[in-house]
Amino acid sequence: MPTYAIGDIQGCELELRRLLERLRFDPALDRLWFTGDLVNRGPGSLGVLRLVHSLDACSVVVLGNHDLHLLALAAGNEKHAKKSTLAEVLKAPDRDELLHWLRHRPLLHHDADKGFTLIHAGLPPQWTLAVAQDCARELEEALQGPDYRDYLFALYGDQPARWDPELAGMERLRFITNALTRLRYCTPEGTLALKEKRPWSSRPAGLVPWFQCPGRRSADARIIFGHWSALGYWDRDNVWGIDSGCLWGGQLTAVRVRRSKPIEPLHLPCAGYLVPGEGGD
Repeated sequence: MPTYAIGDIQGCELELRRLLERLRFDPALDRLWFTGDLVNRGPGSLGVLRLVHSLDACSVVVLGNHDLHLLALAAGNEKHAKKSTLAEVLKAPDRDELLHWLRHRPLLHHDADKGFTLIHAGLPPQWTLAVAQDCARELEEALQGPDYRDYLFALYGDQPARWDPELAGMERLRFITNALTRLRYCTPEGTLALKEKRPWSSRPAGLVPWFQCPGRRSADARIIFGHWSALGYWDRDNVWGIDSGCLWGGQLTAVRVRRSKPIEPLHLPCAGYLVPGEGGD
């Protein structure tokens, strides 16, 4: 049963449909993993949500920061509403069904048989894979529980920036959120540097990509992630970064997930809907 992981879509519905055609995707035989950020900024967020929702029986979606942003907006938290292109989703007649489904997606997916873990952004160096799985479950419980709106009104912010097992309450949930959905760089000591977004080739002094942090305790885990379009496709350090910037005129990338490691990536060229450097996270 072939499984394909697909990088960040961000509302690029046409490109997603073309990629599935290129893969000759058969929902009766194949499986899909999505790195998150299904929505926002591209022209077809509602179409992407509807399409991926229709594939629920044969797919896994981990939540990204833009997916959480949509959920926060729907809950009434408009802190970053001006950066959104999500009005069509929020006005859709099936919005409640789509948002309920989205809110119940995981933050991390681990497949022991294939030997791969799927996340949106990164893991802080202090976390083992087991700790990451436990932390993801904590966040999923908060997001899927009866008080989920409390979380969605308090998720934004860059602090705390360093992991401490004694963190509790919203500070703990915010750190987990930022690690799994926003992390790119950190200090060699493991402090998250959430404001930094430059590509690896022009990385700032004193910071390292999360997957190259000295002593990273998840280094033995094979991880597929998205989120970092400026990095482009990456297949070193036992990680596979597959957000290759479709939204920005790059490519929509898929890799086949199997224990022998992913095959060469399939890149679908994208026209681009935004100019790099003009869109934040």
